[in-house]
Amino acid sequence: MYRPNPLLKTLREGRPAIGMWLSFGDPMITEIFALAGFDAVLIDHEHAPIGIRETVGHLQALAASPCAGIVRVPWNDAVAVKRVLDIGAEGIMFPAIETAEEARAAVAATRYPPRGTRGAAIGSVRASDYGLATSAYVETVNDNLIVICQIESAAAVDAIPEIAAVDGVDMLVVGPTDLSGSIGRFAQFNDPEVAALVAKAERLIKDSGVWLAGIGSLGRTAAEMAADGHDLVFTSIDTTFLAQAAAGEVRKFRKRADGSGDAR
Repeated sequence: MYRPNPLLKTLREGRPAIGMWLSFGDPMITEIFALAGFDAVLIDHEHAPIGIRETVGHLQALAASPCAGIVRVPWNDAVAVKRVLDIGAEGIMFPAIETAEEARAAVAATRYPPRGTRGAAIGSVRASDYGLATSAYVETVNDNLIVICQIESAAAVDAIPEIAAVDGVDMLVVGPTDLSGSIGRFAQFNDPEVAALVAKAERLIKDSGVWLAGIGSLGRTAAEMAADGHDLVFTSIDTTFLAQAAAGEVRKFRKRADGSGDAR
């Protein structure tokens, strides 16, 4: 059912939001996170083995909850954007945006003409309730969708003021792993240069006036990142969340049962 975007409501009220990153294809996982109280889930099409059909299931699992469904597209590609918007994504995350020109192309892919280049099938797609809410969808979709650009290189950090100034860009998020790789310190999150670059990016984003999102990094908890000024924090990835919980249970068992502490 087409609805006001619950994540935008939270952000516009000035309240920090917590999200979970999704890599699994089963919508029951999404339902669990929604029931647990997360404000948003990020359905990853860039690195996870999730397709359009699975994503429909994820979005359907969210429909009865106040948890928003955001999709990270594989690339800044208008066809990929059109497909996930047509199935009802409430937010789009674009990876590796480095220039204002790329940001303008990203926004244009989310807008119908004359404001953009999005192809139209408004009378039949899930986003408009299969044509049952066409007028409401067309009239409100631009204000009901959240557009997020990822900052994942040193060049992108320098361009943050220009990227953030693009009309239609709502939020920027730092991708710490790729960002560290762009300065030859791949995944070295304790490196002072990496920490300084992440801090610079976050400061520039906050100064720009758009919302700041973050992925748990630099040893900070989600609550600490919110206290640092993040508007949306993705606290973990479902696979990591499960793996760490499972390994922790095994370690506790081994330690208690045989004193080994060996999780193998």
